[in-house]
Amino acid sequence: MKIIPAIDIRNGMCVRLTYGEIKNEKVYGDPLEFALRWQEEGADMIHLVDLDAAFTGEFRNKKLIQKITSSLKIPVQLGGGARTKKDIMERLDDCGISRLIAGTIAIEDPGLVRWAHSTYPDRFIVGIDARDGRCCTNGWVEETDVSSVELAREVHKMGIQTIVYTDISREGSMKGPNIAHVEEIVKKTWINIIAAGGISSVDDLISVRNTGAYGAVIGKALYEGLLTLRDAIKYGS
Repeated sequence: MKIIPAIDIRNGMCVRLTYGEIKNEKVYGDPLEFALRWQEEGADMIHLVDLDAAFTGEFRNKKLIQKITSSLKIPVQLGGGARTKKDIMERLDDCGISRLIAGTIAIEDPGLVRWAHSTYPDRFIVGIDARDGRCCTNGWVEETDVSSVELAREVHKMGIQTIVYTDISREGSMKGPNIAHVEEIVKKTWINIIAAGGISSVDDLISVRNTGAYGAVIGKALYEGLLTLRDAIKYGS
């Protein structure tokens, strides 16, 4: 299973949002320093989330993201705020990222997902952010009636092979992932699922791996010292 450390950016800083809420924000420091640290500790990919773009639609962190990607020797995947052709092209053509994650458009503009996949077939993947199995959009603040499994099946029909699945109710909680939901989306879709939300121990990683998930994103547990990246790679891979 692929282990991917997360760096969430807001106001130019590395932060974590418990349950995806700004009111529960904790600031950890310089995103570039953490990116270099995770690379040094063995990461073979970084998971960047531009929270400013996700919440406001404004791509204010472009220069910072360019600095991060140009400073690393490993690939970076980026999510947050890509909702138009211009957004997608700007991120994939100008920022040095290896692949882009987009979530809101998978529900609101399926035609754009088809265009992105056909234009960047190996560099565009979908993010499904869900609470209680229901998808949320626009920075996790708008809930829909679309189930995560339904959406995964729909984007798979469009040709999408990889999905980052985040359980918002566990995000930043360090209470463990929702294994039942991860297993459900893996078993009912058989797409490459990268699971995120709540992973805080080696046991959590083993549980996620046993669902058949393709990968796991780890965030707050690394920053709080509950889990080292080297142990995560050793026992989760």
